[in-house]
Amino acid sequence: MNAINDVRGNAGGRERARIRAQAFCGPTSGLAPGNVQANLVILPKALAHDFLRFAQANPKPCPVLAVSEAGDPHFPTLGADLDIRTDLPRYRVWRDGELIAEPTEVGDIWRDDLVSFAIGCSFSFEEALIEDGIEVRHIARGCNVPMYRTNIACVSAGTFHGPLVVSMRPLKPKDAIRAVQITSRFPSVHGAPVHLGFPASIGISDIAKPDYGDAVPIAADEMPVFWACGVTPQAVIAQARPSFCITHAPGAMLITDLRNTSLAAL
Repeated sequence: MNAINDVRGNAGGRERARIRAQAFCGPTSGLAPGNVQANLVILPKALAHDFLRFAQANPKPCPVLAVSEAGDPHFPTLGADLDIRTDLPRYRVWRDGELIAEPTEVGDIWRDDLVSFAIGCSFSFEEALIEDGIEVRHIARGCNVPMYRTNIACVSAGTFHGPLVVSMRPLKPKDAIRAVQITSRFPSVHGAPVHLGFPASIGISDIAKPDYGDAVPIAADEMPVFWACGVTPQAVIAQARPSFCITHAPGAMLITDLRNTSLAAL
């Protein structure tokens, strides 16, 4: 199906329906090409203001696309039929900073005081890289993107503090230069890379062992290129230890009806 017909066929709604029916539970990279994907953080209202300040202080890993009203499981600006409780392939449930479950829906634990944050995802700019002829390794191999905790501290806000998480894509030097140019146009989905090469200098001791996602091969003529990642809030939650929180599972994103082109700055 070509891109124009896919838009008319509501690719985002179609994929959400498939996920809602639990017909798909894997990584969403490459699904609904052209549609914005989002990370998800759901917190009690009492913590929502501090988290919003944290996101505003750390716009590279936490570019906010939408914030819900307390208790409202919808993002009307991201999709008319979208339901936060059912439309992600997999969630993570946290209590006191500990991961306790990874369900495929969260309606049974939904509360009236919960505020949801949709945060931009680098899966959105991958389409632009591919259109420019740049291979995105995890898509080519049909696996999840590798993600790593770093030694770079985020700016703290209230109770929220912790390390920056990055996603990695191996690229040849000429493609890395082009990728910087392309992704700089998309600040709402992490923008340009935060680091190129030398993983040890940002605290990554073994590039073959990501903290989240799947390892991918790096050829001898390639360098690892690192982007700020929307899994950062999960590393922060593990340190801040809020009493209750729900997030997406790494790589299992919320597919919206927004188009990636609408987020381009140029």
